[in-house]
Amino acid sequence: MAEHDYIYKFDAAQYDEMISKQPEVGSFIREIRSYAGLDVIDVGAGTGRLTTVLAPEAKSIVALDASEAMLQITSAKLSESGLSNWRVVQSDYLSIPLEANSADLVVAGWSLCYIVNSSCLTSPWEDSLQQVMKELRRVVRPGGTVIIMETMGTGKEVPSPPTFLTAYYEQLVGKYGFSHKWIRLDYEFENAVQAEQLVRWFFGDALADEIAKKQLKQVPECAGIWWLTLPN
Repeated sequence: MAEHDYIYKFDAAQYDEMISKQPEVGSFIREIRSYAGLDVIDVGAGTGRLTTVLAPEAKSIVALDASEAMLQITSAKLSESGLSNWRVVQSDYLSIPLEANSADLVVAGWSLCYIVNSSCLTSPWEDSLQQVMKELRRVVRPGGTVIIMETMGTGKEVPSPPTFLTAYYEQLVGKYGFSHKWIRLDYEFENAVQAEQLVRWFFGDALADEIAKKQLKQVPECAGIWWLTLPN
């Protein structure tokens, strides 16, 4: 299994292939907040999993990510779509280089967890989460919405999040006032061989060995959605 920060910098194309095996999430976002005609920011946009879904209906969308390689794939997808309402910006989450009150909707999919989990060694995760929340609130207009999506367990049929993320999830609800629900976003690979190879590469040997043993091409994935709408 490769280190994820290495993957995001140097193997973005294979990462994009893997996540393409999951369902599109636009309908889940729309249930919380319609994005038609809105100014949107996608924080930690990666290869455009959320950006490319939201862009066709959004008034404008900005994709932020620390990885230039990931943003290159996002840019290519958006260019191919013929849309002109987008731009990409290389940036982390702690200091968003956008004006205050510049978006109606901010989304962050499977990205904040890398700097606000309890195993993070670079700085206290609670401080990082507080700074992230400050930045998200700064860029969202009154009445705007923040939606965060994270894993609740890969290879799990019911929520079983990694232990190093549970405190972060608890603070989203208990300290920062987010509502929460969970959904299934199972991977549907072309065959068991592809499933084993991609899962071993990204998630490690234990799950991949189980897939190989059972010859699975469908891998269960639970995801959490947290959302908060700011007062007007």
